[in-house]
Amino acid sequence: MNDVFAPATLGPITLRNRVIKAATFEGRTPDALVTDDLIEFHREVAAGGVALTTVAYCAVAPGGRTDRHQLWMRPEAVAGLRKLTDAVHAQGAAASAQIGHAGPVANAASNRAPALAPSRMFSPLGMRPMKVPDATEIRQLVAAHADAARLAERSGFDAVEIHFGHNYLVSSFLSPLLNRRTDGYGGSAVNRARLAREIACAVREAVGDRLAVTAKLNMEDGVRGGLTVPESLQAAAWLEADGALDALELTAGSSLLNPMLLFHGAAPRREFAKVLPAPARWGFRLAGRAFLKEYPYREAYLLERARQFRRELSMPLILLGGITNLETMRAAMAEGFDFVAMGRALLREPDLLHRIRSDAATQSACIHCNECMPTIYTRTRCVYRPDRTPEPIAPAE
Repeated sequence: MNDVFAPATLGPITLRNRVIKAATFEGRTPDALVTDDLIEFHREVAAGGVALTTVAYCAVAPGGRTDRHQLWMRPEAVAGLRKLTDAVHAQGAAASAQIGHAGPVANAASNRAPALAPSRMFSPLGMRPMKVPDATEIRQLVAAHADAARLAERSGFDAVEIHFGHNYLVSSFLSPLLNRRTDGYGGSAVNRARLAREIACAVREAVGDRLAVTAKLNMEDGVRGGLTVPESLQAAAWLEADGALDALELTAGSSLLNPMLLFHGAAPRREFAKVLPAPARWGFRLAGRAFLKEYPYREAYLLERARQFRRELSMPLILLGGITNLETMRAAMAEGFDFVAMGRALLREPDLLHRIRSDAATQSACIHCNECMPTIYTRTRCVYRPDRTPEPIAPAE
């Protein structure tokens, strides 16, 4: 297992190594459909040597996007997604679709559809109250995740990753701070975990054993009153017992309240202030320092929290956060993690894994400045990497 570059199984699929391209919102779908630019983004990463590249973010409903330019899963998207998966497969890698609903992080004004939250909340993005779904609407949301998984299968994906993190919809239901419901989806820990479990089981039923099914799960929200590690561990144990998931990718932080807990490193406040749309820009100028906290960067910065999950769970786990060199990857394998996931380092150098395989001493050129974060509003990229316009990709035969 300590061989990072040995083939490995993830549920029903076999991957060529143990390195996954983490879901990183690409900002390359201006019409909410696949573009040649998005295809090239994932083709290049696949050519760089990763085993699995994750397409983010494939919303299960139009109102589940953080803005109307994001991709959402519908029959019209299948042809473009099939071109993307064909391009990835041609490079010897597998493809995963991250499916989910942004919930409180959705921009109702942009989407022209209500943002959803487990309890009454005001949306700082849409500048209007959020909608609280009732039991019937929750059942529809569960079904939407299953439908999205079926579309992912039709599109040629090898896996789906369900988004249970960052205070998106399911994560907000897990959070005692955001979920103040008094019905069967709120209150106790088991009730707050109910939506995650129902979605995981529905997705598994939809795709059977034909696709790998993983989930990105918050270990903690990083805000007072939010989800804590012990509470997340309990939710993870229930998900493991249900048997619907092939692996958990462990993450942390809140896109709504504390995003830097996920990223670590410099907080790009000035860069965000330049690109945020009004009225979010005005609020950011007042609260930017509190919103974008600074956490010093170090390799494998989520490892200490993740170790607790490794001790308690037997299912495969994916370590995320500060994975940039072979030494860190080997250390993760030695501690029992089945896979590692990389994000920003591959924005900087899509071929980093090939270079590491050729020279074990290779170090990432990523400087953890996080100036890539504000580029999600235009076209996600490393600002220190020369940008280029992709050549058109010929339609698949």
